[in-house]
Amino acid sequence: MIVITLTKVPASLRGDLTKWCQEIQTGVYVGNVSARVRERLWERIKRNIGNGEATLAYNINNELGYDFKTTRKDRQVIDFDGIPLMKKLNSNPAPVKHGFSNAAKYHRARMMMQKRPPAKTVSTKEMDFVVLDVETSGLDYQHDKLISVGAVKQDANGEIQTFYEIVKATVELSAEIQKLTGLTNEILIREGKPISEVMTELRKFIGNKKIVGYNLNFDLDFVKKEMNYVKLDLSINQSLDILPLIKKRDRFLDNYHLNTVLAKYGIKNDQPHNSLADAMATWQLLTKLIKKGWV
Repeated sequence: MIVITLTKVPASLRGDLTKWCQEIQTGVYVGNVSARVRERLWERIKRNIGNGEATLAYNINNELGYDFKTTRKDRQVIDFDGIPLMKKLNSNPAPVKHGFSNAAKYHRARMMMQKRPPAKTVSTKEMDFVVLDVETSGLDYQHDKLISVGAVKQDANGEIQTFYEIVKATVELSAEIQKLTGLTNEILIREGKPISEVMTELRKFIGNKKIVGYNLNFDLDFVKKEMNYVKLDLSINQSLDILPLIKKRDRFLDNYHLNTVLAKYGIKNDQPHNSLADAMATWQLLTKLIKKGWV
């Protein structure tokens, strides 16, 4: 068992700790982890603590049955005949060196962002891309099939244009995929178009625009495979995956599923795993990233 106490640390570190520990009181965390995880967690705390303080107490095989560590400048952990003691230092602590941790750097960057002029208006030229999302019968593009394709772009007049097609069934969908996407085998048979027709129309919709998506390689693997079958090509189109941008900027999210990221940026998606709804939500996300200057 471990007990961690934190004071004046970045909120991101507090959130990060909840992956391993339970916060039983403000700044007090308890957990049950291995010695290896405990040491890595302590290194993580010291790396991201900023100008705050932390103390760690944990079980160990000594006379007391526990030991502790601290980052406090006015305390020192000493060993007295095998017994750990916390010694109070009489000397004044050294001046705090500001801005030395990653957490401090992230905080400074956020403050700089807040001091910037109001967010710029996104011009038509900056929006010269198409956001793509697909739903599939499985995760393996070599064996599974596209079942729907959604895309969003902006025309020269600034109007939003959308593309959505269901692909005629060539495989049986599992119950899990039907529940996830809302598409059934009957819908694919009744409303689906042949894959060659869908790919031809999608190619025209994309044109020369940059292709953007969230975890884009997954979508492109399926689309490129089907386009190759009908002698179409996307090699002239540049591409941009939003996922690495989010991972670089938001290092303390619980996970990087699209719905988690959308919630972080205040974007609502009422139909997750619908290719057009996901494409539209990703469009809104990308628009926000452009306004922040991250793209």
